[in-house]
Amino acid sequence: MKILVLGGTGEARDLAERLTTLGHAVTTSLAGRTREPLLPAGELRVGKFGGIPGLVGYLGARGFDRLVDATHPYAGLISINAVAAAQQSGTPLVRLMRPAWIEPEGADWRHVPDIVAAADALPSDAVVLVTTGHEGLDALLARDDCRLLVRLIEPPDAELPRHARLLLSRPPHSFDDERALFAREAITHLVTKNSGGAQTSAKLAAAREAGAEVIMIARPVYGPAVEVGTVGEAIAALRL
Repeated sequence: MKILVLGGTGEARDLAERLTTLGHAVTTSLAGRTREPLLPAGELRVGKFGGIPGLVGYLGARGFDRLVDATHPYAGLISINAVAAAQQSGTPLVRLMRPAWIEPEGADWRHVPDIVAAADALPSDAVVLVTTGHEGLDALLARDDCRLLVRLIEPPDAELPRHARLLLSRPPHSFDDERALFAREAITHLVTKNSGGAQTSAKLAAAREAGAEVIMIARPVYGPAVEVGTVGEAIAALRL
């Protein structure tokens, strides 16, 4: 089969490698936000499609048999567009989305619907580790009554304000490193998205040990698709 994978995650790279090994023709599409991405097996495409019409046209012009949305759980618009494009083009859609983290018993998580609500939930004088990515960061940076440690893979386009400090780091992060960070910076709050997976989960355990409150931003709700949680399940679903 010819398969288009909307990628950018470790699961997308694993899926592309396994599918190419099985003999399928795989093209992985990346948004192009990361300057030096980890490259998948198979063919690579970088950049936007031009909305739903562009994605529909690309699926048809290249003759793809399947579409896989293996983007980040908070990718947003591309996941919404994938649903509409699959419906309009008649291309079967499989959504590979890693399972969400489950709040452990006794943990101190505050669940909020979006990043604006997360910013509103912070008390004055909080010392905050921010791991929400670039999108919507301005809402948190507006809290100049807090001290923010903003952890990103790539630097932001604009310089951070004086009350915020940039931490450039690519996951995975070990528990020992996260524990040391919470202790060294006296972090009182963690603002994060429920991305799931093991690569970035150590911060949750470190926050719990340090007594820091976790402000957890809820996942978006996307449209209908065959949704699976593992690469193996995605491969099985693609054979339908």
